[in-house]
Amino acid sequence: MNQEELYEDIDNSQSITQRYLGLSLAKFLSLLLIVLALGVYLGVLLYGTNSVEVLFGLEDYENYLQDEVHRLKNENAELQREYFELKEISAPVSPKSK
Repeated sequence: MNQEELYEDIDNSQSITQRYLGLSLAKFLSLLLIVLALGVYLGVLLYGTNSVEVLFGLEDYENYLQDEVHRLKNENAELQREYFELKEISAPVSPKSK
């Protein structure tokens, strides 16, 4: 067998994707498009305006607001107690209680 016969036996009709990946060009491009679309979707999901990072930030802000409400309720109770104590001290003595 000479060199020319060996070259003739090689099938040149296969595309590069069929030779190296075992896929036709149409299937390879379809798969590539799907992978790219999923990549963009995951990128938007993780880093976009409706992302996981934004969700975690909002959960932290919610916890902060709940703590602030608790603190303000306690402060309000303290101020009300002080107000009623001052009101009781400054109340005039009524003649009926004598």
